[in-house]
Amino acid sequence: MVNNEMTAENLRSAFAGESQAYQRYQVWSNKAEEEGFPGVGLLFKAVAFAEQIHAGNHFGVLENVKGDFLVAAGAGFGIGETAENLKDAIAGEKHEIEQMYPAFSQVAKNQKESEAIKSFHYALEAEKAHAELFSRAKEALDSGQDFEVDSFQVCKDCGYTVKEEAPDKCPVCGKEAESFRKFA
Repeated sequence: MVNNEMTAENLRSAFAGESQAYQRYQVWSNKAEEEGFPGVGLLFKAVAFAEQIHAGNHFGVLENVKGDFLVAAGAGFGIGETAENLKDAIAGEKHEIEQMYPAFSQVAKNQKESEAIKSFHYALEAEKAHAELFSRAKEALDSGQDFEVDSFQVCKDCGYTVKEEAPDKCPVCGKEAESFRKFA
């Protein structure tokens, strides 16, 4: 539930941005697989699921807000080579980490919007993990190799994403390992 229009506007913008990231990463996953980079494709698929979780969390906080809204959200467009798509993914995640979520969180804190604070916090912390994973994948591609991975695990509550095995407890939301979805 949200009580202040500025926080509601930020939640709508974050919902739109995360929804677009979900779709973009699905497309870029297919492109990576077409180019012979199944590890990068799997990474994009796992992070797409995490972005879907973020969008759902933001949408859920807006449960009491009804109606149609014109929503502004920054989003990258285009399908490049996989290395370029990774570069764009890193830039998008860094924007969320350095600009968007800190600003949205501060507004929510000032307006005492506890559910929005939690939703923004979960997304911010998960985006840090995404940026790191995308950076490692980009390094592998820059050296002429695919991102070596057997699986990714994504927390179904906050979107935190980790390579290989899920932790006993999610470091972002504290959920048990059973709360993670495996992508292999």
